[in-house]
Amino acid sequence: MSKSHALLNTLARAVNAGGGIHSTKELAFMLGEPYDPAFRKYLTDCVRRGQLRRVAKGFYESVITPPKPETAIYQLIKKLRGDVLTYISMESQLSHTGDISQVVMDRVTVMTKGRSGCLDTPYGVIELTHTKKPVEEIAPNLYYDPDIKMYRANTKQATLDLKHCRRNLHMLEHLHT
Repeated sequence: MSKSHALLNTLARAVNAGGGIHSTKELAFMLGEPYDPAFRKYLTDCVRRGQLRRVAKGFYESVITPPKPETAIYQLIKKLRGDVLTYISMESQLSHTGDISQVVMDRVTVMTKGRSGCLDTPYGVIELTHTKKPVEEIAPNLYYDPDIKMYRANTKQATLDLKHCRRNLHMLEHLHT
């Protein structure tokens, strides 16, 4: 079996197991290949041939068996900041709960204990905002959303995060927190 066929078979099995977006290191491990410049070039060639799609620097998905579009952006967020507390908050969460009437389109606002940054992906923009608040202070105001397999802030925490980051508050006039 060629290396390309092995890659596509591995990605197809990973999607069936709940995967979909993988880091360069994960792909090297799954294929039993060394993580080196030659492997990274191989992945670049796969993108050029249309077998893989690069969704962010160092992260790929199969074009034949892509992840579910509704949850792919959340998979990517977890891959980007899986080693630290990360949760959906601010405008994205307040829109999700109906606490603001604006619908956030093509953007997910995320609070993280990791680095801040903004990442443009095929699934939308991921806006990561670092929080210095201790986990013990944040955790009671979070809940797990099994549909996206991530934590979300409750309305109180999302509003506090919005205020703390000095974001536009005009849409919050009806909330009392």
